Amino acid sequence: MIARCGMDCSQCEAYKATRDDSDARRKEVAEAWTIEYKTDISPEQINCRGCTSEGEKFFFTESLCEIRKCAMEKEAPHCATCPDYICEKLKGFIAQAPVVGEALEALRQKQGGGR
Repeated sequence: MIARCGMDCSQCEAYKATRDDSDARRKEVAEAWTIEYKTDISPEQINCRGCTSEGEKFFFTESLCEIRKCAMEKEAPHCATCPDYICEKLKGFIAQAPVVGEALEALRQKQGGGR
């Protein structure tokens, strides 16, 4: 599953913990992300079936992710299909997670330039 931003959900630790219904993995992810993102994240918040799914989503994805909101407003499955690719929101995210930029470029190539 590809997230709206281009992330591969199958590589996301929150997604894997949810998929496996592993409380031990949720605890590990919460501890790691608390340090990495310098904010308190509890194991109970580590639940996500992907931002394009109908199921539960990580609290950040559901309520705070501007990229997800934008893609939904534009009815784009992901940013690679957006006519405004690469926008300022996406540039900032790619700066934090370069692998996302690589994934989106690959999607654009696969889809003939994103349109």
